[in-house]
Amino acid sequence: MRVGVVGTGYVGLVTGIVLAELGNDVICVEKDLAKLDLLRQGIPPIYEPGVEEMLRRVLGSGHLKISDSIEQAVHVCEVVFIAVGTPPAEDGSPDLTAVKAVATEIGKHIRHHTVIVNKSTVPVGTGDLVEKIILDQGVLPSMFDVVSNPEFLREGSAIQDTLNPDRIVIGSKRNEAADLLRELYAPMEAQTIVTDLSSAELIKYSANAFLAMKISFINAVSRVCELCGANVADVAAGIGSDKRIGNQFLHAGLGWGGSCFPKDVQGMIKTAERLNYDFQLLKAVVEINESQTVEFLRRVEARLGGLANKKIGLMGLAFKANTDDIRDAKSIVIIDTVLAAGGSIVAYDPVAAENVRKTYPNIQYVENVYEVSDGSDAIILVTEWNEFRQLDLSRLAACMKEPILFDGRRLYSRKAAEHAGFEYHTVGE
Repeated sequence: MRVGVVGTGYVGLVTGIVLAELGNDVICVEKDLAKLDLLRQGIPPIYEPGVEEMLRRVLGSGHLKISDSIEQAVHVCEVVFIAVGTPPAEDGSPDLTAVKAVATEIGKHIRHHTVIVNKSTVPVGTGDLVEKIILDQGVLPSMFDVVSNPEFLREGSAIQDTLNPDRIVIGSKRNEAADLLRELYAPMEAQTIVTDLSSAELIKYSANAFLAMKISFINAVSRVCELCGANVADVAAGIGSDKRIGNQFLHAGLGWGGSCFPKDVQGMIKTAERLNYDFQLLKAVVEINESQTVEFLRRVEARLGGLANKKIGLMGLAFKANTDDIRDAKSIVIIDTVLAAGGSIVAYDPVAAENVRKTYPNIQYVENVYEVSDGSDAIILVTEWNEFRQLDLSRLAACMKEPILFDGRRLYSRKAAEHAGFEYHTVGE
């Protein structure tokens, strides 16, 4: 099948290269000339395991072409995905400027029947909006269909999530358009759920909001555990063994971040507000998440007798492992708090350091995780990178002024940390 993908961020690039890997002829459209040049060289503008290897492979096979022309993609392709960013506006609602611009451009160039697929995370009603924009270009209704096909990939495992999805959601007004998407996704052999446009659009927001709620719930429980001497890991194991609840997303830590949960939870809240519903539950979910890192830092400050003139080592900067994404990363909250209090930061992250350096050029970055301990008053583990799991904790502790470890991801056991000489603090104990 001939497929166009407009936008080469996480969603667009992964969608494009996976569909090309499956044998489709794909045109990925990117207007940023710097990114365009990198992509044509086989260099992805994002860090994501497996992406560079697959990008180079499908470019070499000829199944993927990189273009700066939406017109070219629309003229050639049967299916065109809109996979541009929908960042939060000042009021928290999704900014659809890029989606509208792409829809307008698509409408100008339709020459044959085209299925236009909203892959970007968008609020209810966006499919109808895209349809109206294209109709306003004078395109006949019989020349196109608009479909909602939300993505559910996770940063750090995007390739595998795209190749092996739990489900594929297709929202469409006509069965023929849904059937074309079914055919496109047939090699993945996944459960397919076909709905109307509004339901498909709401599924993505609802799924991420529910997962964020589970994380905020266990983080709230972790605060209760700290007050009563319980262990949140034991509590999570006990409730997660209930099949009605499940054990995923019940890992207490510093809270959720990244590009999806913050934006999608706010998007769900704003969608509800637009429909005159006050989603108080989700507002509480956000409040708990925002307070989790603040409360953790209060414990750090209390133990150290303040943060002024204290050197804090950070293990990890990305919002999660296997990504260089620092959007809503808890490391940023920690850096801002420590610097504002008159302390200093030494940080290590295997891939995200350069992204943080752009905003914080004056903090100390090191090339080896053990160097974060050199002369530090405390270490905070922020990101659960695999390379941190097998560290020589005794070596890490040896160079500190006082070996104090605040484990924000519950990566280590208390027994192992204390055996290595650390005074150990974590979430939920």
